[in-house]
Amino acid sequence: MADRYMINEVFVSLQGEGVRAGTSNIFVRFSGCNMKCDIEASPLSPGGFSCDTEFQSGRKVDFKKLDEWIHEQLVISKAINPYWMILTGGEPGLQIDEEFCGYYHDLGYKLAIETNGTIDIAGNLGHRNRVGVDWITLSPKVAEHAVKCLVADELKYVRGYRQGIPKPSAKADYYLISPAFDGMEVHPKTLEWCYQLCMENPQWRLSVQQHKQWRVR
Repeated sequence: MADRYMINEVFVSLQGEGVRAGTSNIFVRFSGCNMKCDIEASPLSPGGFSCDTEFQSGRKVDFKKLDEWIHEQLVISKAINPYWMILTGGEPGLQIDEEFCGYYHDLGYKLAIETNGTIDIAGNLGHRNRVGVDWITLSPKVAEHAVKCLVADELKYVRGYRQGIPKPSAKADYYLISPAFDGMEVHPKTLEWCYQLCMENPQWRLSVQQHKQWRVR
């Protein structure tokens, strides 16, 4: 098979946020995104935070090359293969397909995907069946009427100081509020604000980007 997936990076680390925080995972970051998150609201950004990830560069790989890359990172990290793979970006929904999911399911992996909501991941990849993904983390980056991924395992919104509680159009098992970070730090007022949002809205959980506090990927 010709090289078909543009991958920005592969690394092994603990998930730092969300319901699966603290678990070991192989992170596969796909290159490219269809949004441009920035502090100022615009048609390509909800505003309130800026993207802290470089995802434009990358290299084309096929399954063999990606398997070698994964093995290399497992050796470097001295980790036992967790057989959980997090597909992130950028926006992985621009590239991920049933062939990718089927290939890694056949190798015994479970697949989690982190998406901005602009693509119907659940519909396109058969959520919760063998040819699709096993866990969807939806973090909407568009207005609610434009969200196309309407089913997820966890639904996460980044919130800055004084931003209100979301009114999501998607349904999920878990609803999360994530305080906006400024680089590697979160401002105490932002954290306090998000803490209070969850106190006043018990359907929502507080999810802090712990990997930044741990100083790991």
